[in-house]
Amino acid sequence: MPATTPLLGRLGAVLFFLLIARAPARAGTNDVFEGREGCFILQGGGATRPFERLGTLCAERVSPCSTFKIPNSLIGLETGVLADENAVLPWDGVKRSRTEWNRDHTLASAIKVSTVWYYQELARRVGAERMQKLLSAIPYGNADISGGIDTFWLGRSLRISPDEQVTFLERLRRSQLPFSERSQRIVRDILVQESPGPIAYRGKTGSCGFDGEKDHGWWVGWVEKDGKATVFAMLVRGREAFGPLARRLTEAQLRKRGLLGP
Repeated sequence: MPATTPLLGRLGAVLFFLLIARAPARAGTNDVFEGREGCFILQGGGATRPFERLGTLCAERVSPCSTFKIPNSLIGLETGVLADENAVLPWDGVKRSRTEWNRDHTLASAIKVSTVWYYQELARRVGAERMQKLLSAIPYGNADISGGIDTFWLGRSLRISPDEQVTFLERLRRSQLPFSERSQRIVRDILVQESPGPIAYRGKTGSCGFDGEKDHGWWVGWVEKDGKATVFAMLVRGREAFGPLARRLTEAQLRKRGLLGP
């Protein structure tokens, strides 16, 4: 059974987002965004407001790009399209720019190397009706899938803000989304990153450079250290602003605050 009813989940998400949105955002300094526009949020696990909220883009909705692989994975599992993290979707034989995409993938391997075709096929198998129902139940950003069932999150109709990303991730971390505990646990497991020492580090990049939208990059997730969880969202926009840059900038800030590394 889902951890919460869709109605309670929506009410909780709205309340949590309103509390976050009340926190003022301070203008980011160059050492955070390296001269670009951006937003960096740190949210203590279980808290209702961020303890750090830097930059000018925290409330601005933009395309989630590959960070959408997180809810897409949840929806694939919840609908039964995917049995578990080992569910294989066969490669279609089309050679793509990243050689690691050009093979069969499991859910776990696809999210690790951000395999676009895997998640496009997953969305097609879920179908528009179920996709819309579950995205609206979260709710996830503007929940707009009108841009096409296999492209709506790739610079098309779906939009989400850093504030909303943090709300969504905190609920996933605490199993408070309108999905089964099993689905949420599997997704938490496939987001785990390598980290030094006794630290649980989870995250997902997103890289966006589509026509009609400025280049922007995401790194979203959370760190658990010394029994404390910190959820984060980094959005950076401007020249060469893609997911790897967002991750590098985030990790510099996490290390500076003693949340990552020795």
